[in-house]
Amino acid sequence: MSLAAQALDQGQGILRLAPNWVPRVYCIPGRRIRLHPDDYYAFGTHRGGIDERWFASTTPADNGPDTSRDEGLSQVVGPDGRVLLRDAVAELGAALVGERLWRSHGRWPMYSKFFDNLGPLPFHIHHAEHHATLTGKRGKPETYYFPPQVNNHGGRFPHTYFGLHPSTTRGQVADALRAFARGDNRITALSRAYRLDPGTGWDVPPGVLHAPGSLCTYEPQADSDVYCMYESVVDHMPLPHTLLWKDCPAERVGDLDWLLELIDWPLNLDPDFAANRRMSPKPAADLVATRAEGWEARWVCWRSPHVSAQELSVLPGASVLVRDAAAYGCIAMQGHGSIGVHRLETPTLIRFGQMTNDEFFVAESAARAGVRIVNASDSEPLVLLKHYGPGNPELRS
Repeated sequence: MSLAAQALDQGQGILRLAPNWVPRVYCIPGRRIRLHPDDYYAFGTHRGGIDERWFASTTPADNGPDTSRDEGLSQVVGPDGRVLLRDAVAELGAALVGERLWRSHGRWPMYSKFFDNLGPLPFHIHHAEHHATLTGKRGKPETYYFPPQVNNHGGRFPHTYFGLHPSTTRGQVADALRAFARGDNRITALSRAYRLDPGTGWDVPPGVLHAPGSLCTYEPQADSDVYCMYESVVDHMPLPHTLLWKDCPAERVGDLDWLLELIDWPLNLDPDFAANRRMSPKPAADLVATRAEGWEARWVCWRSPHVSAQELSVLPGASVLVRDAAAYGCIAMQGHGSIGVHRLETPTLIRFGQMTNDEFFVAESAARAGVRIVNASDSEPLVLLKHYGPGNPELRS
């Protein structure tokens, strides 16, 4: 029996995943993702600080020529060794991700992450599918949720620029892009910033310009790492001109029309952007009924057809059987106990390379049969964030 099949069998449909750390050279870590203070530059200072942890990822990180082998790819930890989740999905197929997703996608088509920065990220864009395919990649819709458990402080700028002011013209954007190499191109002057509140989230379709703020963010997204940076200086740090043309077809490098084509103009100019894109949690089941059973579930990312996420809280001392209609990855945010046959605990501090008991992947068959989750505490809830692929049958917008 292969490592992947053995891990799935012995885990009774639940795979244990190892922490998956990703650095970004243009970011300063916010230090809220429970990594040990000595380990934020474990990849070397030339790679930048570790400001991301990726969950249930079959997607390699794209960090340029210095990217390490298997960076961004989640590992399944079995009794006799490790295997990449990507390889486990390729081998086990529908037995892991479910017949619906395997038939429609032939893969696990999403991942989630924490991104955790002391300051704001640059104003940038992710490609729609038809643009991404021109560079051999996939489009990238994404969603945000700001978990209270990892937002004990807001960082330097807990606000995000989304879209463009409704009066913005193509010419104004083109002028800002032309000024990229001449210093601060001040492109966010054409946008609007929104205060970020823990316990809420946002839907960010591809083609929407955005400059994420400094809250630690849980980000379910499609399985892609495609982008272009449109802002030249962020938080007093200049960006290399090459990032403006990242993921651009070779024959269109230097063509401003390409950068303007990536922009979904109706979405960016939407005067009701906040009303149409902000998300507040909403019940995933009858809260009165589930509280009586010892648990509560709320959708925290629910606007996108491509990905979704729930927050599950198991009440102190409760043992509950929770059923889902789809495979999912999950990360523990608070508390300890068990999930199926696995020990479950939320770490306070993690050394780089250390194994934890806080991240899992649940096969669709196990999710449908029901997962037994036990909260071993008599005083605090056990909280999980659960990330799903496209078309979750239980999600009703």
